[in-house]
Amino acid sequence: MTAIQQDHPPEQPRSSDQAHGHGHGHSHGHGPATPVSTRLRKVIAAVLIPFTVAVVAGLIVLWPGGTPDHKANGRSGLGFDQETVAGRVVKVEEVNCADVNAQPQAPTEPGQDSAAQNGASGQGGKHSVCEKATIEVTSGKDKGRTFPEIVQPNASRHFSAGQELKLAYAPKAPKNLQYSVSDVDRSMPMALLAGLFALAVVVVGRLRGVFALVALAISFGVLTLFILPAILQGSNPLVVAVVGGSAIMLLALYMCHGLTARTSVAVLGTLVSLLLIGVLGSLFIGWASLTGNTDDQTGLVHGLYPHIEIRGLLLAGVIIGSLGVLDDVTVTQTSAVWELRDADPTASRRTLYGAAMRIGRDHIASVVNTLVLAYAGASLPLLLLFSIADSGVGAVATSEIVAEEIVRTLVGSIGLVASVPVTTALAVLVVSADRAPAPGGGAEGSGAQGARTGRGGRGRRRRAKPR
Repeated sequence: MTAIQQDHPPEQPRSSDQAHGHGHGHSHGHGPATPVSTRLRKVIAAVLIPFTVAVVAGLIVLWPGGTPDHKANGRSGLGFDQETVAGRVVKVEEVNCADVNAQPQAPTEPGQDSAAQNGASGQGGKHSVCEKATIEVTSGKDKGRTFPEIVQPNASRHFSAGQELKLAYAPKAPKNLQYSVSDVDRSMPMALLAGLFALAVVVVGRLRGVFALVALAISFGVLTLFILPAILQGSNPLVVAVVGGSAIMLLALYMCHGLTARTSVAVLGTLVSLLLIGVLGSLFIGWASLTGNTDDQTGLVHGLYPHIEIRGLLLAGVIIGSLGVLDDVTVTQTSAVWELRDADPTASRRTLYGAAMRIGRDHIASVVNTLVLAYAGASLPLLLLFSIADSGVGAVATSEIVAEEIVRTLVGSIGLVASVPVTTALAVLVVSADRAPAPGGGAEGSGAQGARTGRGGRGRRRRAKPR
């Protein structure tokens, strides 16, 4: 001991102890997150297990069985309910519109006159040039059959040889009118785009990206195998949306982020926000007297299936549309709290909450703007029509077709904003309540820091005795 004192100045033992204390604090601050205690796991399980059981029970009770009404009663022959087959353009040739009894159509754009429609001739349609496309049926019982399709000069869609098409089939029509072009076959570009998306997700997200794609497939499966058929069979759209959305939330979050307390907190935050959206949506949709029957598609669904509650369908759409963004916000906030806790184990609840809320405010500012712009982009043609009509802002905003989108946007945004403080508070409570007692007494944090300082102080006293 005397040799050690001679080799080092008197202050050196103190520095050695400080280095020891720093090493302990460093390893604690940057090590793995403290596991959630058994008590907290039981509390979280006491909330989520009954909720999960209720969701499973709802899936079992509401699961559509038997043949859907639209298949049992046959096809209506309207809109998307038409029977379709595959087709291909064999050749395209120019013909005189008059020779094929094609009358010039009304202008499709403002300011377009008949002379523009008829081409350079300006002959009132007598010598205007149309396109005659020969279409071949490439699937179904009439495979190989061909029929002509006349395309007007001012038509929005023109054909090219070899182009793949979807053909509508009307079996009760005269033979020469049974087939008509329904749409273009976009399978190849859509499949390529989906492949590029999946590749980007896997390359950047790696294994987590693979799980995200699996969760996406499961979400789509729940939507197409449960939500849509259950609504068509007459179940309440709101109840179906709540059950199906909850199933999607549980499967997607736990599959992508693991069966952990952190994910469970995000699930709880999402659940509370969804309940708020459901209550506000139901209140304001009823108060504003919104029927939900504002477009051709909704009108067609209501005409074919009068038993479907269109207002409930509107509210179901609000809930499902908000679910994806809510998952993003709640997972981000929960992860932020956990990372802040790992970076500074001594931080108080107030400090953790304030730091996480600063992150959440930045996130909310961008996400709310994204929601508004997304709805505005989807309704852009409608907004253009109101602009052409030169209607006042008040008249536009209070018209049902626009008010429906406003209510949808604002209700979803309120739930989104509320999810930040709710999820942050839940996460802070969990990580703060999980501080393990230090050997010298007190909570992990200031008490643990005091214990480390105390150990350092005792070390200095021990080394001072030989002096």
